[in-house]
Amino acid sequence: MPLINGTIEPQFQRIKDAFAANFDAGLEFGSAVAVVVDGKIVANLWGGHADKARTRPWQQDTLVNVWSVTKAVVALSVAMMVERGKLKYDRPLADVWPAFAQNGKGGITLDHVLSHQAGLNGVSGPIDADELLAWDPYVKALEELTPLWEPGSRCVYHALSYGHLAGETLRRADGRRVSQLVQDEISAVLGVPFYIGLPLAEDHKVAEMIEGPKASDWVNAVLNSEYPHSCRNPTPLATAPNIREWRAAEIPGGNGHTNATALARIFGNLVGSASSLISKQMLSEATRTRFEGLDACSGFPSKWGAGFSLRSANYCARASARTFGHGGWGGSLAFGDPEARLGFAYVTNHMLGFDDGIDVRRQPLIEAVYDAL
Repeated sequence: MPLINGTIEPQFQRIKDAFAANFDAGLEFGSAVAVVVDGKIVANLWGGHADKARTRPWQQDTLVNVWSVTKAVVALSVAMMVERGKLKYDRPLADVWPAFAQNGKGGITLDHVLSHQAGLNGVSGPIDADELLAWDPYVKALEELTPLWEPGSRCVYHALSYGHLAGETLRRADGRRVSQLVQDEISAVLGVPFYIGLPLAEDHKVAEMIEGPKASDWVNAVLNSEYPHSCRNPTPLATAPNIREWRAAEIPGGNGHTNATALARIFGNLVGSASSLISKQMLSEATRTRFEGLDACSGFPSKWGAGFSLRSANYCARASARTFGHGGWGGSLAFGDPEARLGFAYVTNHMLGFDDGIDVRRQPLIEAVYDAL
């Protein structure tokens, strides 16, 4: 049996068994899982290695790029600003970002952006990786862009543009960059690490991302679809987080660095008896359905609130209809189930891809959680 570190309540022992089985099956390099129930951490486990050469054991404070799980934390940041009256979901972005209204975008709302219906799933002109990392060139390209399809007419996942669209709107409304807002309003309040733009002092804690079989299949599928812009200008690379420039940049669509404990505590706080982040009423509004149907690009069933994925089948068949969260490229996942008062997080550095969209490593973990409740 592999060495699994951390703590677990006896009632939840099957989570540890399932976690160890993933290593036994050769599915992991390094990973962590954490579960919060009723505000209490009932499982906090980690194991394996933070690098492909298996020279650095995964530690309790190891940080990993969780890709699109970042979008849920950005969605939470937006919800906080909506609750404070600085933004409105149903109002155009141009209310706070006038230059965005160019070329027929004056009616695009936050609801459109956060539910992937904005018609801006990428930029049409050439943008290289350095320009994406620099923020302003990508934002300017979005300002000048004509919608790629009619906003509100369909859902097409905005893989990277989501973060700059939401992030620039937040900056215009609040004055702080999304990286600072997350630090001030979420990380500092809960005492957890979550970085969009990793400080150099934290760099030594970061796990190496390892591209496994099928990890990039979705990129190729998008590039060959009718809606290729999510993976153009530039094309996402699974190993990009291994470069310091990527880690240091602000990419709210996909470069959040954190650990499983932090994510479980964030989602556990939101579904607890008294959240210190947003009110229950605001959470209900943020997780109200904005789109339900098939993604026009992937053809997969999708259900979106204001930035949160609401399709409970993405988490577990037994998850309540009010469950919300987000997955990340390669396997990472975090969600909250208000009815179970559950916050769950799984993070990994071994990026895999599965034809059915369900990661076989995390499903046994989630089933073990619900078995124990």
